[in-house]
Amino acid sequence: MSFTEKDIQQIEAKGLTVKDVKRQIAIFKSGTPFTNIYEAATIGNGITKLNDERIDEAVTNFENQKNALSLLKFVPASGAATRMFKFLFQFIDEYDSKEQSINAYINKHKLKDMSLFMVGIEKFPFYQQVIEHIKATGVAYNELSSSEKAWHFIHAMLDPEQLNFGDQPKGLLPFHEYNEDNISTAFEEHLYEAAMYASDKNKAKLHFTISEQYETKFNEEFKRIEAQVREKTGVSFEISFSYQQGSTDTIAVTPKDKPFRDEDGSLLFRPSGHGALIKNLNAVDVDVIFIKNIDNVVVSKYKNEVAKYKKVLAGILLKLQAQTFNYLKDLDKTQISEAKLTEIAEFLTRELSVRISDEFEKYSDRYKIEYLAEKLNRPIRVCGMVKNEGEPGGGPFWVKDQNWNQSLQIVESAQINLKDKAQKDILKNSTHFNPVDLVCGVKNYKGEKFDLEQYVDPKAAFITMKTKAGKSLKALELPGLWNGAMAFWNTIFVEVPIITFNPVKTVNDLLKAPHQIS
Repeated sequence: MSFTEKDIQQIEAKGLTVKDVKRQIAIFKSGTPFTNIYEAATIGNGITKLNDERIDEAVTNFENQKNALSLLKFVPASGAATRMFKFLFQFIDEYDSKEQSINAYINKHKLKDMSLFMVGIEKFPFYQQVIEHIKATGVAYNELSSSEKAWHFIHAMLDPEQLNFGDQPKGLLPFHEYNEDNISTAFEEHLYEAAMYASDKNKAKLHFTISEQYETKFNEEFKRIEAQVREKTGVSFEISFSYQQGSTDTIAVTPKDKPFRDEDGSLLFRPSGHGALIKNLNAVDVDVIFIKNIDNVVVSKYKNEVAKYKKVLAGILLKLQAQTFNYLKDLDKTQISEAKLTEIAEFLTRELSVRISDEFEKYSDRYKIEYLAEKLNRPIRVCGMVKNEGEPGGGPFWVKDQNWNQSLQIVESAQINLKDKAQKDILKNSTHFNPVDLVCGVKNYKGEKFDLEQYVDPKAAFITMKTKAGKSLKALELPGLWNGAMAFWNTIFVEVPIITFNPVKTVNDLLKAPHQIS
């Protein structure tokens, strides 16, 4: 496959090489392998169930240590809000108030989402903002029929020439209404939450991965709320931003695996998914990192409960990390007993859910030491898992690699061969899913930061079908941040309550109790 000089300039401008692009095209041709799930992780088999004693112990452990540690909250926040309003965009395209009433339209098309939106319309945090905007344009809103009101309301929300909510970053949309003068964004809620568990010495550090075009807006929002949040929490904030790097983009191809070209003849590159953010995470240099998605926030009355379980996960991490570090120091000594090697192997199995090779007992002492040190000396993540109540998302599984080694992984359904009945049955029998609630230890026992890019499974990528200007294309996504990008970390799954998981995938999620004051 050859590229023109113009192609090569475009490739290199992205920070890529022709070799990189050819490697990506080879993946399209060969396909990405499915993940081989061995069994679902369940309570007592890969997932730890908490009790009051363990909760109290973990919280105390974290509280006692946190001021001696550097902490940071890492929030993937690059997404625009477009998908939140998908059914409303469809409404704008299809509905004609002159032909039928809105109720007739909803009933004809059996639009449950639309019905729920209309019933709860006054409870949305942006309701007054939209009404005031409509009136400011000269529309006599109160004199309109209910169907005309609905059309004007939704049009004002989504029209690019008006409020344009669908093209705003999700983190800066109105999320929670405390009163008419206090309407918070998800970005603001993350600050309040971070003050409760991610602050050390009355200072909280937060890092948001955003689209570069929105940085000015995020900075303006921080300036608007900073003094108020600091006054209410007694905590000051250090906010930083980064972008998904252009060098992580992947080339798009046609269904026949030829480079997809835009109308001007240029190659089409696409962002490669949140797995690219491992580079952003790798640039952070702190002791403990809390990871949580931008839309997973709650109103103030639920924050204590959410913060408690973040502390629990962090306390468990610190306890396991301390023991891991002690054992690694033991393995560095010139002499170590057989009993100690057995103790370390049992710790790996019992506490870190690492399944030791069946051949371990046959290894020489020297190789046992190397084997245990390699298994222990890795980044650690403690992941909250919630009971599966039908929400989409990755789940916790025991996975077998090509060498039949088993490990705990977060696996998306797209990674599983659903045509294989055995694999499909394992997926069906899973009991929990991943709410993206992670606490990470990224330094080794010598205090040195791990190079996180060394712990990625490059084979855990996705190929998806997309369209551009009406033409089909294939897109390549890098291994997901909490999927393949963390495949070779030591992973601990802990069951946490459903209150810790409150994403806003569609605008109607804002009507749920954790997003409403009353």
